[in-house]
Amino acid sequence: MILVTAAPLIPDGDEARRLAERELADPSYRAAEPTPFDRIARAIGDGIARLFTGDVDAAWAPLAAVGALLLVVLLVVLAVLIWGRPRSRGLVRAARGELFGDAVAAGSGELRRTAAALADRGDWESATVAAVRALARGLEEQQRVSVAPGATVTSFARSAGAVFPDEASSLIEAAHDFDDVRYLRRPGSREAYERVRDLDDRLSRAPVTHR
Repeated sequence: MILVTAAPLIPDGDEARRLAERELADPSYRAAEPTPFDRIARAIGDGIARLFTGDVDAAWAPLAAVGALLLVVLLVVLAVLIWGRPRSRGLVRAARGELFGDAVAAGSGELRRTAAALADRGDWESATVAAVRALARGLEEQQRVSVAPGATVTSFARSAGAVFPDEASSLIEAAHDFDDVRYLRRPGSREAYERVRDLDDRLSRAPVTHR
């Protein structure tokens, strides 16, 4: 038996146009189209490439170079305005890292407010602990002293004392106050809390002097 196959249908001009419009309306084609930013970046790249390949007229080359430089600077400024400046790694870690045995996400301002609220309730032990952590977190946020993960409050006090030699003894005393109420379970006092609070206030405003 002989099979007869039909010849492929060839659409006329109108039908071919409709088929092409239907195909191009597919979202995948629109997704593949370059964005306005892509077109601008390509134009900038092509312009810079012409500067180095000699395709630009010699009389216009200096002006084109200056224009390309200004455009790059403008793009950098726009990027900073849109996305902001990258934060220092030290500040990010200071706001989220471990601090004297506990994970502490709060910044120095929040820790100071917590310490003041605890002091208002007469909880001098917790207020002193929060005040010492606020002091350490504040110095770390200012990038004056680095508190390594796992560092003890005493090692922090020694490091800070090297940066603020006039306050070295007060820093060691604050570390002892922290250890007394945090680990030795000794009763806290208003005097201990106020010593730490006043020390924090002095150091936050003090100039750095290295020995």
